[in-house]
Amino acid sequence: MSYRDQNRRAWDRLAADNSQFTRVATDEECAQPLLTLDSRGWLPASVRGLDVLCLASGGGWQAILYASAGAHVTVVDLSPGMLRLDEREAEKRRLSIRTIEASMDDLHELSDESFDIVHQPVSTCYVPRIAEVYREIARVLRNDGLYISQHKQPTSLQISDRHQSNEYILGVEYYQSGPLPPTADTSYRESGASEYLHRWEQLVGELCRAGFVLEDLVEPCRADPKARPGHYRHRGRFTAPYVRLKARRICESRSIPGTTGVWTPDA
Repeated sequence: MSYRDQNRRAWDRLAADNSQFTRVATDEECAQPLLTLDSRGWLPASVRGLDVLCLASGGGWQAILYASAGAHVTVVDLSPGMLRLDEREAEKRRLSIRTIEASMDDLHELSDESFDIVHQPVSTCYVPRIAEVYREIARVLRNDGLYISQHKQPTSLQISDRHQSNEYILGVEYYQSGPLPPTADTSYRESGASEYLHRWEQLVGELCRAGFVLEDLVEPCRADPKARPGHYRHRGRFTAPYVRLKARRICESRSIPGTTGVWTPDA
């Protein structure tokens, strides 16, 4: 079974089981959608009239919030079950969104330079080659377009088990190739999904090579000093599970300050 087929089945099952990833936007969140989406101030003050791609983000939350803020929203997801949640919530709230069933590393249905913002939650771990995802996003973003994304950190995906002394074991090699093996520790893994470890040189390096400028990077805190061993927030005290990136697509040459050279991202 291909990684796409396996992950489509896994996420259809999660949608059917009403997992934590299918929590839809509430009335309170829709009343202040940008504040809900963007506590760090990375988005423009208004997205009204902007073209936004919610990538691999079906589930009735992110796309609904952007549409509530007045954006023209397209949501792409591999799982028809997750997309149905977006369609249901949009109809319920009388919002207009476009849904497309597709893989994040093949956006051939989308035109070049057709979006102002691409917003992607944790999902790149489900494809083997993150460079293909970045290239597709770079293609569909307009010049100066914003790409906001969150990823699973490689060290977190290396954890395979917890020792009796409550130390976490890195049982997966950093240079792991192919799908991640099954592990005893499933705190930040989705049951039945095919996942891949992307190293830092791929998470950030491939982003830069695709023509993006990294503007900010944060590690959302999932640690709780009072959490019991075995709880995911206990594990979060030892390694940050996620990284969030703010990047901008630059399609034109720029002079490098203090030099006589010219930097061309696409060269």
